Formats: sequence, C-alpha cells, structure tokens
Amino acid sequence: MDDFDRLIAVNVKGVFVATQEAVRHMGEGGRIIMIGSVNSDIMPFAGGSIYALTKGAMPTAGFANASFTRGLARDLGPRGITVNNIQPGPVDTDMNPADGTFADSMRSMTALQRYGRSEEVAGMVSYLASAEADFVTGANLKIDGGFTA
Repeated sequence: MDDFDRLIAVNVKGVFVATQEAVRHMGEGGRIIMIGSVNSDIMPFAGGSIYALTKGAMPTAGFANASFTRGLARDLGPRGITVNNIQPGPVDTDMNPADGTFADSMRSMTALQRYGRSEEVAGMVSYLASAEADFVTGANLKIDGGFTA
C-alpha cells in the first residue's frame, strides 16, 4: 500500500496540483506541456501493473490524459494557452538505461530497434513551446520509436 500511495501521490495528484498552480500564473501564449508515458497504453512486462495504473489514471497519460488534456485545452484556449501531452517510449535515462536489465527486450519492441534519447524528447517539448506550435493544443503525442506501432 505504501508503494501504491506514493505512486498515486506523485503520478496523479502531483501532476494535477502542479498543473493547476502553473495555470494560475499563466497569461496569453502560455504553454502546458505534460510528459506522460506509453506505459499508459501498453505494459509489456510483468510487475508493472501499479505503475501502468497510475500512468493511465494520471492527467498525463492514457484515456484520462486524453480527457484532461483536451478538457484543459478547451478551458484555457480562450486565454491563448495551449495544452499538450508527450508520451515517450523507452528513453535512455538513469531510471531506464539503454544498457539496463530490460534494455534488450525493450529495444526489440521498438520499430527502430533502439532507445530514444532525452534530446529527442526535448526537441518535441521545444517545438510545442515554440511559436510554430501556436495552433497545436489538446494533442497527445507519442515519441516512442514505434513501440506502440
């Protein structure tokens, strides 16, 4: 129960509260860019059900995210604020290294046969934060190397 409560607090409540507080300070042209996970749509290994549950329930993933992202986009659009969500697949990080325990199996599940790089996710964030993305809102965008293809 402690692990469950911690994951709910971070992956659900934390994201919701942070988003609500950020919106209070945003003006015209503001951007909300959430980072979810493809694990809200697919859980390819045993032992990840609670993590997948929180990613699917949280405002930044899965069907809950689709609703939350689209709802916020409608609510905040008149203020000129865009709301989008990025759902990365396997990305080489300290928590999920490209040479870690699950790396070979994760890599084999992507169409590109490799892990993503944090710079690639940052590039998508940068685009969504830019003026070129002024007309992009309410989107849930995967960057997963074909993991969910």
